[in-house]
Amino acid sequence: MNFDKFFKSKRKKVNNNLYMIDIIKSKPIPKHICIIMDGNGRWAEKRGLPRTAGHRQGVEAIKDIIKVTSDIGIKYLTLYAFSTENWKRPKKEIEAIMNLLVEYLHRELENLHKNNVKIVTIGDISVLPTKVYEEVKRAIHKTKHNTGLQVNVALNYGGRSEIVMAIQEIASKVANNELNIEDIDEELISNHLYTAGIPDPDLLIRTGGDWRISNFLLYQIAYTELWFSDATVYWPDFSVEHYLDAISDFQNRQRRYGGIVTRKDD
Repeated sequence: MNFDKFFKSKRKKVNNNLYMIDIIKSKPIPKHICIIMDGNGRWAEKRGLPRTAGHRQGVEAIKDIIKVTSDIGIKYLTLYAFSTENWKRPKKEIEAIMNLLVEYLHRELENLHKNNVKIVTIGDISVLPTKVYEEVKRAIHKTKHNTGLQVNVALNYGGRSEIVMAIQEIASKVANNELNIEDIDEELISNHLYTAGIPDPDLLIRTGGDWRISNFLLYQIAYTELWFSDATVYWPDFSVEHYLDAISDFQNRQRRYGGIVTRKDD
């Protein structure tokens, strides 16, 4: 291996990333990015490896994305880690995912805390295995006063079940005369979701090549810009360069929110 060539290429890539980050920071940046981290299993199968190897490599990709998100100054990052539908997967794969989550938090929590990252979960974590639940709660407690990037980890999360939960809570309050039907509006519903107090995502990124939402933040993404990777880019392959490209693409879009953008010469 030509180490001189390797390190020269590495330095060039780092310098290019820093240049891209400077350009991104010179423009309005998204407040909230959410990511569907898809393709771990396919990444592994393509290489003749067990699916669990893909999940392990996918965890490593998270570290770089969290760091660059924080460096740019984005306030919220939501990661779709485990959906309500993922319980249908083979038991061994589920166990591997849960063990990787515990391992990651155990290994990275101090570093996340040192870098002022706040960990929050969305979804029903009460049904997670005890060791996973305890590790997640420890991360939440340790970082609760941090004021930097807030990482929302979607665990046992489903967009439809979240909406059902919100409707049930609101209906209960109406039945108990705590609310009037006339009080129900978009803001009230938002305040009964897992994401209460968090701004709606500006940009949703999905890796793996599939063009679908997969029951993720259904209420919150009404006006979110969507970015889908090529089919060849699975989550373990998703690099800082891909991430910066997605953000740059977002910054070049016009967000109309159902209205019309008036040009200066109109």
